[in-house]
Amino acid sequence: MPVGVGGNSRIRTNISSQNAYIAMERANKTISTKQLRLSTGKRINNAADDVSGYITSRALQARNGAMKAALKAVGDAQNTSYIVMDALENIGELVNIIKTNTASATSGAMGTAERVALAKAAARMVTQIQTVIDSTVFAGSQLIDGAFSADFVIGSTATNSLITMAIDMTTGNPDFNVSSGDFNINAELVSSFAGITNLDMTMFNKVSATDLGIFDKNSIGLTLVSLADAIENVNKVAAYVGGVVNRLESQELLLNGQVVNYNAAISRIEDADVALEQLDLVKAQFLQNASLTSLAQANQNPQAFLQLLQG
Repeated sequence: MPVGVGGNSRIRTNISSQNAYIAMERANKTISTKQLRLSTGKRINNAADDVSGYITSRALQARNGAMKAALKAVGDAQNTSYIVMDALENIGELVNIIKTNTASATSGAMGTAERVALAKAAARMVTQIQTVIDSTVFAGSQLIDGAFSADFVIGSTATNSLITMAIDMTTGNPDFNVSSGDFNINAELVSSFAGITNLDMTMFNKVSATDLGIFDKNSIGLTLVSLADAIENVNKVAAYVGGVVNRLESQELLLNGQVVNYNAAISRIEDADVALEQLDLVKAQFLQNASLTSLAQANQNPQAFLQLLQG
């Protein structure tokens, strides 16, 4: 630190002038630093500004970036789940229509022609079910054809191990609580629907005036029971997806809160306190002006000793 000393008559070394110059340089550096912080809004602009704070803020930023990526993945999982839920709800409604038509055909007032008409109407709903299955797609993947399964990263541990959540729509997923989650309708490949064995949905289109098939009075009761069971199984699969959605919504809230908290922590460490920086800047500017005045005065001191040589 500069020290005020006497001996100012030793003009070869102007100590007062040097002290004033050093003080002015310190004030200039402080002004430069404060102006930089006010311009960028950041207290830490490089590692030299605060070594420990720099390390901490960069670690927090890395963690925050990972959470933002996880939040995006949660959004993708939510979109996938919502699409699946809507499709399952649509399938459930279609199966309900088929069941209603089948129940109507049990009436003794129905003739053969009416029963055939009801079966053909049901067959059109069966075709629509397959259309729903084929068109339920996200990011190029079929979602409810019995083959879709994906893991979504929804977070990470302190050691950066990934926390994942699966959306498993594969046939036979035990979480469905049904024997099969297969909704495909293809007589050559599938002899069941929604886990109901021997519920061949293509048989509705084979009902004719000469062969009522599953609408025959000896078979229609079993058809109704099978359709009711199928509706229940569709609802069970939808319930599985609903549970996934509930967890995803909880995780989304958690991640949003964590991102905000990390942003606050980073701001506290890295961002400049504008009011404090402005206060220090004004002080430094005052000291700069005072140093300039002192330097000018100190540079005039040797001139006084020239009078001793004039005589």
